Amino acid sequence: MALRSKALQHGRSLSFPSQSHPSVSQFNENLAKMEASTTMEAKLNGLRNLYSDIDDLLMLPHIQQIISQECQTKWIDQVLDGYIRLLDACTTAKDLFSQIKQQVQELLSALRRNDVNGVNNYQISKKKSKKMILKSLKDLRSLRCKKNVSSLDKDDEATALVCMLKEAESVTIDVFEGLLSYVMGNNVQPKSSAWSLVSKILPSKKVSNQSEETDLNEMKEMDSIIQILEQEIECLLRQLIKTRVFLLNILNH
Repeated sequence: MALRSKALQHGRSLSFPSQSHPSVSQFNENLAKMEASTTMEAKLNGLRNLYSDIDDLLMLPHIQQIISQECQTKWIDQVLDGYIRLLDACTTAKDLFSQIKQQVQELLSALRRNDVNGVNNYQISKKKSKKMILKSLKDLRSLRCKKNVSSLDKDDEATALVCMLKEAESVTIDVFEGLLSYVMGNNVQPKSSAWSLVSKILPSKKVSNQSEETDLNEMKEMDSIIQILEQEIECLLRQLIKTRVFLLNILNH
């Protein structure tokens, strides 16, 4: 039951200066790989690679010099503000997945015991989580409207850096929207939805032992997927923090 994503299926490629640093070309290659990937786990991993490429460019002395000289300009403020918003979105997604992981594990325990109250508690928790997810999706749409960043004209690689930052932010928003849509059940087949599985396994339903075992196995697989995605989000969060700290350190020197 691998998690499939419809996000980022459109082709996207950045046009960079012909004399760019290899990190710029690597960014474009990793962007293409991420868009070609079919699982959300691979897309989250791809995002980490994109920000790692940005870090490589930020290590160039002349890029650091340009950023330091531009520390009072609008584009720096826009980039830093964008990182704060992305960190907030990533933290929210991580908290949601941690919460949903606990809910699914409690549901599995309730299903094994044929505990109707436990299943009902899951349904109540799921409604609360749904409200949080809807709010997060609304916040992400707001981010999409604020993601424009002014470009530089002074240096080819500095201009490429701005383009990379803009594109990384854009695809990060796309991936998070796909993640939250998955949690809502919008991008999975009905047979793989936790809600559908619950309705089939409720004690009031007459199902065979074989069918019940199959559904429980699917729930276990869903639990495993959620744990994997939670770990990937945690790794991405650390990478986002690292890149932002890198920028701040350049500005403070």
